[in-house]
Amino acid sequence: MSNTSEKLQKVLARAGLGSRREMETAIAAGRVQVNGQVATLGDRIETRDKVLFDSRPVTLRAAEEVPRRVIMYNKPEGELCTRKDPEGRRTVFDRLPRLKGERWIAIGRLDINTSGLLLFTTDGELANRLMHPSTQVEREYAVRVMGEVTKEQVVAMVEGVMLDDGPARFTDVQEFGGEGINTWFHVVIMEGRNREVRRLWESQGLTVSRLKRVRYGNIFLDKRAKAGEWVELTQEEVDDLAELAELPTRKVPELTPDEKNRWSRDKHKRKPVQAMRKPKPRR
Repeated sequence: MSNTSEKLQKVLARAGLGSRREMETAIAAGRVQVNGQVATLGDRIETRDKVLFDSRPVTLRAAEEVPRRVIMYNKPEGELCTRKDPEGRRTVFDRLPRLKGERWIAIGRLDINTSGLLLFTTDGELANRLMHPSTQVEREYAVRVMGEVTKEQVVAMVEGVMLDDGPARFTDVQEFGGEGINTWFHVVIMEGRNREVRRLWESQGLTVSRLKRVRYGNIFLDKRAKAGEWVELTQEEVDDLAELAELPTRKVPELTPDEKNRWSRDKHKRKPVQAMRKPKPRR
């Protein structure tokens, strides 16, 4: 096998059939054939190989042929970062524009009570690189904290605190004022561990009453996307993300007329529900 070969599950995921983990499960279940033979985990293939998934031929594409699209979504509180919820609760994927033959991959997650910036891409390698701790991508949050915050507490969180899953710290903390017992801060972390921002404040005996992500790397949440809405990022913004991930830039494909119509319908159909107007009293 030449050095241009790649792991089978990686190529299948790139073809839009599911995540790498889902493809590993499918290979183990005997659902994949390569050149007429049932595939096994660990197989490597090239784009010239003939692959069947559930007896259907798969179109194999080199990494540089895969479209790189990125959308910015403004997540409201109460939505889950999962594809499907057994309890039928709303997920972030319910709002996104539909794709043919591809899947949106979330770049990081936000918990159900956190709002703000979420990025989604069609490029699995870009997502993996931007989420990996070694890439050291900044995530900035606006945080509303209940209670009096002392300078000593802020210094402790910047110098580092031991949490139950290891040390954690803010690389920057800026106060933005507030009213009464609530004060707003902007904080920056370099990882995306579960509830990390909340747990850092809780380590100082303080409670976070509101949490919103406002920046991921060099992408800022702006007025283009209101709560519950998404917008496709520009070529320049996508190239900036690729540079952060140390990947070559790639042209963002233009939407086909069919995609434009479908995405426009999705955007119109999936806007947040407005409060019902009270009926006017009869005269």
